[in-house]
Amino acid sequence: MGNSFGKLFKITTFGESHGLALGVIIEGCPAGLKIDEAKLIAEMQRRKPGQSKITTQRKEEDEFEIKSGVFEGVTTGTPIGIVINNSDQKSKDYSHISDKFRPSHADFTYFEKYGLRDYRGGGRSSARETAARVVAGAIAKQLLETKGISIQAYVSQVGDLKLEKYHADLDLSQAEENIVRCPDPAMAEEMIELIDSVRKDRDTIGGVVSCVIKNTPVGIGEPVFDRLHAELGKAMLSINAVKGFEYGSGFEGVKMRGSSHNDTFVQDGDKVRTLTNHSGGIQGGISNGEDIYFNVAFKPVATIMTDQESVNEAGEAVVVSGKGRHDPCVVPRAVPIVEAMAALVIADYILLSKSNKLQDF
Repeated sequence: MGNSFGKLFKITTFGESHGLALGVIIEGCPAGLKIDEAKLIAEMQRRKPGQSKITTQRKEEDEFEIKSGVFEGVTTGTPIGIVINNSDQKSKDYSHISDKFRPSHADFTYFEKYGLRDYRGGGRSSARETAARVVAGAIAKQLLETKGISIQAYVSQVGDLKLEKYHADLDLSQAEENIVRCPDPAMAEEMIELIDSVRKDRDTIGGVVSCVIKNTPVGIGEPVFDRLHAELGKAMLSINAVKGFEYGSGFEGVKMRGSSHNDTFVQDGDKVRTLTNHSGGIQGGISNGEDIYFNVAFKPVATIMTDQESVNEAGEAVVVSGKGRHDPCVVPRAVPIVEAMAALVIADYILLSKSNKLQDF
């Protein structure tokens, strides 16, 4: 239960942080899609650990093997099976918490639900599971490229440092030019300094990843319980450490009056457009053709390198010591994860009204 996502473009992930491997089964990808493995590798490199001084120093190249569903570089329409081997597990780093519940981790809830838990890096609850989502999302991205749909996420906030500029006023291509993945160079430097300072304090800090989806066709989304923004919210809230989701004007919209918030329709050539986009590209749960944009809030990483009070499986008071390799701030590596989950949602919803042939996608 709970290991699959999507209806037609559907993924099922498997594996644990310190197991032999992670993997994903992708069902519903249309036949005839040419897979650019270089692009898959690039996406995995963006998510992998050990990529900079402000990320965990675990060394995983996140190399993957496509086991099925692709023949001579083209999808066959059958399930695509992908395996990602783990190579840098240091399970001994977690032996000291084999019977202790780490504050704000899933240790306690997993133990109560299953009667046991894999304490090595969190097992199935580890963010390492998202490697499987990223490679699946990279395939979904290539599918969406055939429709001219692009997805770009970036870091817009770390702690109190917030990028106030609207996404349309930013050069989002600059997000990949720095290690924090913020498209504003000056703000990026401040964010990097803050994260590095927090790391040196043996602590962690949270942040926000913003995402923009461009060129989504009008009419994507299914009322009433499968509204597009509801599915995007579910996708984002399924990511480790996510504590909040908002799209369009979000919570800031409550400060506005309807006369200011309403998006006026105009005829622009052969298309109906809106003068503003407080709706975030979605109205009534259905895409209206404007940019879809949303924010995803990530909490501070729960593992800190200082002692914390807790209890063990016997209910006895204990001290949990911070050990191992962990991100001081998760948002730089969360950017490709947010993009991957967005791609999976959009691909799935487009396929809901199409046949299973690439030329009809």
